[in-house]
Parts: sequence; C-alpha cells; structure tokens
Amino acid sequence: MQPSIIYCMCPKAYWEKWADKDHYLPRDYEQEGFIHATKGEELLGKVADRVYGAFDEELYVLVVDETKSPSPVKYEQAKDGLLYPHIYGPLHREAIVDVRRMLKTDGHWHIGPSIR
Repeated sequence: MQPSIIYCMCPKAYWEKWADKDHYLPRDYEQEGFIHATKGEELLGKVADRVYGAFDEELYVLVVDETKSPSPVKYEQAKDGLLYPHIYGPLHREAIVDVRRMLKTDGHWHIGPSIR
C-alpha cells in the first residue's frame, strides 16, 4: 500500500447517503471538527474493534490518498499515545481512491474486498 494511504471507516447505510456527492462528512463532524482516520491495516483493525466492536451491520472503509485531499490532514496524538491522521474539512471524492468492505472474523474486523 502507498505511504500516503489513510483509512476512514463508515457504516454502509451512512455511506450510501454520501456515495453520489462530491464530498463526505461523518455524523460526528460538527462535534469533532475533523474526520477521524487511521494509517496502516493493522491499526485499522484495532481501531475498528474498539469503535465498532458491537456493530453488526455492514461496515465500509474509505481508502484515502491524503496527498489528493484539498482539506488539510494533520497527524495528532490520541489518548492511546499514537498519532492519527485527522482531516480538517470535507473528504473530497478525488481523494477517495477505493471503498472496501470491512469483514468480521472471530469477533475481529479486518479489511476486505473493494466494492467498486
């Protein structure tokens, strides 16, 4: 995977409301002021387990090339001590290079196939 790739998780039902728009904003954008993202597939799985552990519906991950994002991407330290990419503004369509399913196996999330 390219070093500029970051990931944003999104429930399928919510993504479908944004799929034909020129940008995406998550439900918590107004409260947070940025879009949460992760870097690396291993960390993606750990974050998915933590945030969506009890989630039983379909989950997607937006594969984002941060170099194509017109909105600034800043790496900031979280409570767990790790640096996470945060997108300060809308996630524009040109930065989303793929949309993939997240799969749950034995109670743990991992990245799955492309839906495109």
